[in-house]
Amino acid sequence: MVEAVQQMQEQEFEVGAALPPFVRRAGLAAWNRYAAVNDEFVAIHMDEAAGRAAGYPGAIGMGNLIWAWLHAMIEDWLGDRGRLEYMECRFRAPALTGDEISCAGTLRGRETREDGATALELEVWADKQTKERLVAAKVLVVIPA
Repeated sequence: MVEAVQQMQEQEFEVGAALPPFVRRAGLAAWNRYAAVNDEFVAIHMDEAAGRAAGYPGAIGMGNLIWAWLHAMIEDWLGDRGRLEYMECRFRAPALTGDEISCAGTLRGRETREDGATALELEVWADKQTKERLVAAKVLVVIPA
């Protein structure tokens, strides 16, 4: 049984392996919950007219909320097997009211460190339902020996 679990983990941590997707709906309900926790009641995130006045088609989602969704996807996949050590995001476009945001990722590199820990390099992203890339990120995850 232990060998089967180890083999499954090895396959999951192979270069090229995909992370399970994490999907959320953008809009006032999600943005309001995020704003309440982070005291981020900024007009362009809460009001369609304010978003349009700022040059967007309407209210836009918080970039840090999408960052948090990417983080949640990684944590769901990784569980207690390791830790997220580094994450760098590049924001390309805003999420708009009603967008379905799909977070996904791929394991791009694997290295065994001197202490026996395994370092995994991930490429992760968040796309709209139109396949427009909202966020691209590089991540380093460490699994202790």
